[in-house]
Amino acid sequence: MRSPVQLFDIRGYSRLAVDAAIGLTDLVENLHHNIARLPGPFGVATRERTTGITGLVYRSIRGATRLVGGGIDLILAQLVPLLSEVPSSSEREALLAALNGVLGDHIAVSGNPLAIHMRLRRSGKPLELTSQALAAAIPDAGGKILLLAHGLCMNDLQWLRKGHDHGAALAADAGFTPVYLHYNSGLHVSINGRAFAALIEVLLHAWPVPAKQLVIVGHSMGGLIARSACHYAGLEGYDWLRRLRKIVFLGTPHHGAPLERGGNWADVILGASPYSAAFARLGKIRSAGITDLRYGSLVDEDWKRRDRFARSNDKRRAVPLPQAVQCYAIGVSIAKGARPPGKPVPGDGIVPLLSALGQHVNPAMDLGVPQERQWVGYGMNHLDLLDRNEVYAQLREWL
Repeated sequence: MRSPVQLFDIRGYSRLAVDAAIGLTDLVENLHHNIARLPGPFGVATRERTTGITGLVYRSIRGATRLVGGGIDLILAQLVPLLSEVPSSSEREALLAALNGVLGDHIAVSGNPLAIHMRLRRSGKPLELTSQALAAAIPDAGGKILLLAHGLCMNDLQWLRKGHDHGAALAADAGFTPVYLHYNSGLHVSINGRAFAALIEVLLHAWPVPAKQLVIVGHSMGGLIARSACHYAGLEGYDWLRRLRKIVFLGTPHHGAPLERGGNWADVILGASPYSAAFARLGKIRSAGITDLRYGSLVDEDWKRRDRFARSNDKRRAVPLPQAVQCYAIGVSIAKGARPPGKPVPGDGIVPLLSALGQHVNPAMDLGVPQERQWVGYGMNHLDLLDRNEVYAQLREWL
């Protein structure tokens, strides 16, 4: 087994360590300042820094940390070009994907070399989107293109699970040519959606044979990225949206996931007292991609000029499914079988069943997926959507 960390990555991890040390210093100083004021247990917390000798100590710690971190970064920047490139491993790819899912927006904004940049790949290798390069990389390319978009904290290699890959299976059984999206799942869904839309347009124009059919399969957050891409493709007038025939959503949190809503409540509770408010910062390191999962945000308007950590009701803009595209939804439940009418059915451990099926009590938010294009599986969890025979059988029937 290859190491999940390469020498190339050390510079990125070093930067994260410096960022973490400075962040922890800020947290301790803020806690120190609030305690020193002796407020009541539910008084108003402040974000002010300490003053006097105490403030000088904290400033010195931050300055020394930045100085040492900058020196290490400079040395590593000179060493990295001298290192021999080593092929990546699936373990390393999984580690980077998880790190980007949790901290991806910070990693991207800070210019950290660990940041994942959106690409289309096959077998973990990036595709150059020119006709000549695609013909060389995919000599058996056909006219039926299948795009697969992974979920939060995952990567394109993880479509292969327990020896099964929906893309490879549909290539063998239905003549599709699979292409896999690889992206930083810690960025806002709308940012990834817009970039995905532009990427598909380039892909179709460069495809080495006439593209007769385009299909997207999205697992979890990947389904939200696909919906966002369709929205922005319509605004930009991209040609590929007219060629898109079907989208299949596998456990997509169309209306959010309770784990993120629980995290938001934790922020509120910790922030209620000046003695614990500093610790609320720990919850606020989670990425923009994660907070978008609170209700299933798809567009810029859902987060711009708003505090994404503030407690609020569902105020997202309703985004309907694309017209003239057949959309299918698969949701699974950890329950062993169907429940009696009126009794709630649990979801897959991460995504509630009704959210996965696009159903909502507000008719304006309900996606209206026809009953015949919905499928529910039992005795499965969120990751089982990637390899269970029953799920693939339904995919094959629809596609």
